[in-house]
Amino acid sequence: MKDRPLKPVTSTIARAMLVILLLSVATTSFALLTLASSLNDAEAVNVSGSLRMQSYRLAYDIETGSVNLPTHLDKFERSLFAPSMAALDHWTVPGDIKLHYGDLIARWDNLRPLLDNGNERQFLAEVAKFVDRIDVFVFELQEFSEIKLQVLSIIGGLGLTLILLSALFTIHFTQKKIVQPLNQLVMASKQIQNGQFDLQITIKSDNELGLLAETFNNMAAELGKLYRNLENKVDEKTRRLRQANDSLQVLYDCSQELKASRLSSRNFAAMLDTLLSIEGLTATKLIIEESCGANTEILSGEPTAHNWHYQDLEIDGQILGQLWWQYTLPCPDKSLIENISRTLARGIYYNRAQKQAEQLLLMEERATIARELHDSLAQSLSYLKIQVTLLKRQLGQDDQDKLMGIIGDIDSGLSGAYTQLRELLSTFRLTIKEPHFGEALAEMLKPLDEQSDALLIIDNQISSLNLDAHHQVHLLQLIREAVLNAIKHAKSDEIVVTCTQHGDEISISIKDDGLGFDPHNEKLNHYGLAIMAERASRLNGELKIETSQGNGSEITLRFTLASQG
Repeated sequence: MKDRPLKPVTSTIARAMLVILLLSVATTSFALLTLASSLNDAEAVNVSGSLRMQSYRLAYDIETGSVNLPTHLDKFERSLFAPSMAALDHWTVPGDIKLHYGDLIARWDNLRPLLDNGNERQFLAEVAKFVDRIDVFVFELQEFSEIKLQVLSIIGGLGLTLILLSALFTIHFTQKKIVQPLNQLVMASKQIQNGQFDLQITIKSDNELGLLAETFNNMAAELGKLYRNLENKVDEKTRRLRQANDSLQVLYDCSQELKASRLSSRNFAAMLDTLLSIEGLTATKLIIEESCGANTEILSGEPTAHNWHYQDLEIDGQILGQLWWQYTLPCPDKSLIENISRTLARGIYYNRAQKQAEQLLLMEERATIARELHDSLAQSLSYLKIQVTLLKRQLGQDDQDKLMGIIGDIDSGLSGAYTQLRELLSTFRLTIKEPHFGEALAEMLKPLDEQSDALLIIDNQISSLNLDAHHQVHLLQLIREAVLNAIKHAKSDEIVVTCTQHGDEISISIKDDGLGFDPHNEKLNHYGLAIMAERASRLNGELKIETSQGNGSEITLRFTLASQG
């Protein structure tokens, strides 16, 4: 198998220990054998040395005629054939020693008969040579014993050296192949415990520890991947939680802006500024659409050359505008943009509903005033006209010429007052259903356009976002009054209504190509100019009338939204 180590460390250590054991056994066995074979060496040397002394003693006994000669002969032979000498006949004993020992026995066998035959002189003559042979034999025994001790020392030293080398090899092998790798593994384990997974254990061994190091490196790499994946997931979760928190904060801030009692462009601009806190967004733009007027555009941030992205602001299938944005990486959350778009759409819808409700309240109040005028002053004027008619019928012929002039003046005054009252009632009964200024203007002027042959042109560039209900009602009624006067009195062919806006500056122009009039004529002024001047003062604006006889007229109103309370 690929994962199986080629050289197991246990086998190597076992071999080293086996070598040490074998060397120890071999050295010890050799020493024991050598010692066992040397047990008789000292005795043999001693006995062989005594043979020399006993030979001289036998020669002395012969010369002196000692009675102890038989006893000494017996001792000499016991020594020559002693067990220690017989032990020399062994395979470990060199052949020269065996040969010399056999030669000694043979020489004794030749000398002993000389004594038995009474040839003592010949025995004495041969004793010296016999002793020389004994000396040579003793020297060989001594040398053999020394050689065995030397061999024993050499073998013992060599065995000890080999054992020492084997032990050193085992220690070095253990240090290099076991201890150092284990230390590296321990250090690597501590690094992994401290979260340091980018490590590499350099153990190049074909054994278990090499395989363990490779497996450990793989494990560390896998743990590193898992740890980094977990860190990335934690970072991603943290980022998402932060984004969710930021999103909730943005939605909360936007909803707080909707709590304003009256929504204006400043509230929507604040909401757009809040959007810029979303990570990635660089610029936002809000466009509020108006079907009959200029669209409102609110910009926040610093636009770049990047493409714009947009989301329609829609409620109940009606598109109220668009939210545009630019972004860099990371991409903003699409669902957050959709939620904010719905919030902005509700804000725009609320602004329109709020303005429409205010207009309805104003219209209802004016309708109430119109009913009260109709029920009181209008009926009284009607009654007076009836009485004047009856008075004309009852007057005598004589007084008719004189009084008819006075009655005519009264009748003319009553007719004028009644006409002015009916116009005032029509103004009070004016109904504005549309929240947008442009739509309300077109709806209001539509009946007037139908009852006149003049061409009525409407050019509206005003955004109704910052116009409150009072502004809108006063502007509509002022324009209606001016258009109505142009239709009734100017006999014009074309009436142009122009509404423009530059920042907070509002400009209204009603121009006709009719007969014109004298603005200083008190009678003409009585029929609407004073009312228009009063409405202009309500707006803190400036009303300007430019007209001349035969050259048409132009009524211009200018006022500033910022100055309105």
